[in-house]
Amino acid sequence: MAHQAPEKGLTTSTAFERLVTIMNTLRQHCPWDRKQTMQSLRHLTIEEMYELADAILEGDTQEIKKELGDLMMHMVFYARIAEEQGAFDIRDVLNAVCDKLVERHPHIYADVQVNNEDDVKQNWESLKLKAGNKSVLAGVPNGLPSLVKAFRIQDKVRGVGFDWEDKKQVWEKVEEELAEFKTEFDIEDDGAIDQDKAEQEFGDLLFSLINYARHIGINPDTALERTNKKFIRRFTHVENRARENNQEIQHMTLTEMDVYWKEAKELGI
Repeated sequence: MAHQAPEKGLTTSTAFERLVTIMNTLRQHCPWDRKQTMQSLRHLTIEEMYELADAILEGDTQEIKKELGDLMMHMVFYARIAEEQGAFDIRDVLNAVCDKLVERHPHIYADVQVNNEDDVKQNWESLKLKAGNKSVLAGVPNGLPSLVKAFRIQDKVRGVGFDWEDKKQVWEKVEEELAEFKTEFDIEDDGAIDQDKAEQEFGDLLFSLINYARHIGINPDTALERTNKKFIRRFTHVENRARENNQEIQHMTLTEMDVYWKEAKELGI
């Protein structure tokens, strides 16, 4: 039996209601949608988040719109499952986040005075602690990728004033960590390396570099992903040029491949 699809929403509220209605219908009548649980959707939602992040990095507004829609559908899907379990519904979700936003912005919805972005962040973290968070870092998810987690940790503690005052101090820390790493693991020394200690020292170096990036307004995850994409483009050029010249890349020397690599750089690839 065919079901009548709701008409396109002409306002934000009717468009959102259209999504909720469609999701409810799918949950009732589609075998795949009916089978899903929060656990089965979890990895799909993570994939959608990465796809959105990639679209943002590429500046593809049409793809961003598509991925936002996919994520919105996932949010409504989770709320529908929770409603069936008697836990909460989509209205509870929306009202809860609205209440939180109002509470966390007393400089907008009350009489608190702020001078800049740092004041806003400090108020935000203070309010979270008053609301019951035992630690400023409680809001940093354990499952975040390490690079992103380091950035979020540093940004969180900055919100309560635990931060360097000057970027020069941060760079001095980078140089200090680099010197320690080089001293501990001299590249001229072919002796056995204490792998555990090496990882600790390298981690300290990365953490300090991420901190410096934050101080000068660079998101390290975005920067690294841009470099990943650039490397892929250039290496793909190397592979294509080798193929054009009937060369098998696995049998080429590094010097031969480097000719095509430099060519890619000159072409702005």
